[in-house]
Amino acid sequence: MVQKYQSPVRVYKHPFELVMAAYERRFPTCHLIPMFVNSDVVNEETSEDGTTQRIERRCALDVDAPRLLKRIAGVDYVYFIQKNTLNRKERTLHIESHNETFSNRVVVHETCCYSVHPENEGWTCFEQTASLDIKSFFGFESTVEKIAMKQYASSINKGKEIIEFYLRELESEGVSHVPRWTCSSVSPALPAPSSLSASPPELQHPSAPAVSASQPADAKDGASQEAKQDSGAPQADSLVEILAGTPEDKLDADYIKRYLGDLTPLQESCLIRLRKWLQETHKGKIPKDEHILRFLRARDFNMDKAREILCQSLTWRKQHQVDYLLETWSPPQVLQDYYTGGWHHHDRDGRPLYILRLGHMDTKGLVRALGEESLLRHVLSINEEGLRRCEENTKVFGRPISCWTCLVDLEGLNMRHLWRPGVKALLRIIEVVEANYPETLGRLLILRAPRVFPVLWTLVSPFIDENTRKKFLIYAGNDYQGPGGLVDYIDKEIIPDFLGGECMCEVPEGGLVPKSMYRTPEELENEDVRLWTETIYQSASIFKGAPHELVIEIIDAASVITWDFDVCKGDIVFNIYHSKRAPQPPRKDPLGAHGITSPGVNNVQLIDKSWILGQDYSMVESPLTCKEGESVQGSHITRWPGFYILQWKFHNMPACSATNLPRVDDVLATLQVSSHKCKVMFYTEVLGSEDFRGSMTSLESSHSGFSQLSAATTSSNHSQCSSMISR
Repeated sequence: MVQKYQSPVRVYKHPFELVMAAYERRFPTCHLIPMFVNSDVVNEETSEDGTTQRIERRCALDVDAPRLLKRIAGVDYVYFIQKNTLNRKERTLHIESHNETFSNRVVVHETCCYSVHPENEGWTCFEQTASLDIKSFFGFESTVEKIAMKQYASSINKGKEIIEFYLRELESEGVSHVPRWTCSSVSPALPAPSSLSASPPELQHPSAPAVSASQPADAKDGASQEAKQDSGAPQADSLVEILAGTPEDKLDADYIKRYLGDLTPLQESCLIRLRKWLQETHKGKIPKDEHILRFLRARDFNMDKAREILCQSLTWRKQHQVDYLLETWSPPQVLQDYYTGGWHHHDRDGRPLYILRLGHMDTKGLVRALGEESLLRHVLSINEEGLRRCEENTKVFGRPISCWTCLVDLEGLNMRHLWRPGVKALLRIIEVVEANYPETLGRLLILRAPRVFPVLWTLVSPFIDENTRKKFLIYAGNDYQGPGGLVDYIDKEIIPDFLGGECMCEVPEGGLVPKSMYRTPEELENEDVRLWTETIYQSASIFKGAPHELVIEIIDAASVITWDFDVCKGDIVFNIYHSKRAPQPPRKDPLGAHGITSPGVNNVQLIDKSWILGQDYSMVESPLTCKEGESVQGSHITRWPGFYILQWKFHNMPACSATNLPRVDDVLATLQVSSHKCKVMFYTEVLGSEDFRGSMTSLESSHSGFSQLSAATTSSNHSQCSSMISR
């Protein structure tokens, strides 16, 4: 399996030329990097005007591997070829490197880019990508992969320290400014051209300063700019400046540390790669970085597993409009009076604190009075509020806070809480929360657990993730009042009065819900509060040979058909056809080419097999291929009245044109779609010609707003380039 790495944008608050001077001291060897044995320049070219310089180096590395493995491999050093292109005018340095040793068994490829910060000429940036593909290595493939990834991560961490070491060394020698390069001549203060190439890929650090060439500028202005940045202005570390000039699809290393926490280089890479994938497929509709990170942590930073559950959750949020829950959900009075839970200050770590007096809650009464759906909706609103409070506390305390603490008081818990429908509702709530709010619970304090608690725990614990269960602390009786108890996690001043503290807690005391408020299942059903049915979207399954089709009748020409759909599984092709003939009544494919009966599956086919394209019906838009996970919005301005057919069709992988045989990648991609089945979730709307104003905004469905979670990571809320707009 190919291992990939993507660095965040590393920013150094030093001018480019000064960083270059520090960087030059790393060659030909560096005592701070014992594994870097030597490097030789094998080729060097410089343009006539001195603007561009190309250097090729051969670098020797003494890899820290077991002696037995080195003997089997028959080498002491590993050699890498590195090609650097330095553009002094553009102030960029592009690096490409690959391994020379064992290149037929192991393929290492790395690209790096040093550049000046887009918004601050006194700062430098650095980015890096790398891939490792071990095809074969004497049966030690797994061992070699682990050694390589470990050393790569170690050298990445080391790179920043090395640059900072030489910057301090220059400062101690009185070098605080290096003039910029001009077209007329190369400043003697700059390092020699041969020393401007970057270190071997294993020694690069994503946070190494952006070493780039100089552009014509006044040296005095550069010095004043540097002094301005080194003056320690309070706003220098603000989020605005950290992200200034950073493209929307990139993350800054300082931002990650400040708002997301300390991550290893490989964890940073997973976050950036998953975020980039979402931006490419969801067209700007992505959650906040904190939310993406929660899903990665829930799957131990396994990219594929995290992507799968995150996409399922994003589809769920969109389908049920969970992003608008806090604005649209108002708890009924019975919940305000009898639901014994509420937010209460924060714990010692700054996490929002939620208190639930479960022993005082009449779960049976609440279910009978409100129904399971209202309780689920209320719990989801609590989780949404928790996400909001985490963001606020991150700003207040100046450190990343991504989860909350929950204190559950079980005083009064008895067998009536084990009422079967109530336990069923609880299990369902746990299932929904686990799937869509992973890693949001930092700690669960269970206090005054009675004897009946083990029975409840036996029922509930199998449905709780193992990592979540490790966060549970259970206290029986008054044990929470002693050493290692509540005061270790919550300041004494905010311990609620009902737990022996002096702080008044506004959590309702609960009590029995009056039976006069009970309602029958029929009454609850008629109230239409079901979360699962409150959606404007429909779902459809698409099989190989069995597309899903939707007909829209247009009376007035120049009407606008709008659509918004998500590809939940597999790859599909989206088409729009026009016909003067009315399609036959919808027919469902009972068995179809796939030979599977699917009761309840929405799969409608309208175009008769006897119809001839170009005669009975015509294509009005070019086919659009949509990949799994993509979110597509668009519109079509109708030219004629009649019947328009929207079609979602299974995407067949193209064969290789040279051999007429399928490619390996295509075969593997096809196998990932089980039973040749795809799934889409879609919504369509027709705007009358009198409502069409010709603007992109008017073409967007008012119901297709997706995610408030995307507010911090993208400013785009318009349809993207994947949208199909009628020519």
